[in-house]
Amino acid sequence: MKLIKNLQTADILMLVLCLLIILVSEYLFLTGDKLHGIFIGLWAPTLLGVMIYLKLIKNERR
Repeated sequence: MKLIKNLQTADILMLVLCLLIILVSEYLFLTGDKLHGIFIGLWAPTLLGVMIYLKLIKNERR
């Protein structure tokens, strides 16, 4: 529960966006557009990496 309390609105939006990206990439991949599905599927870990990087910078400034 402590983790959920520490999430800010921007974090929740980024996580929802990542979930949406994964769902779209799965849809594209399973409907036959495999290359676009893989390409879009790589966006989610990239966004998560950016989110972690920004958190590290924010924690370092404290």
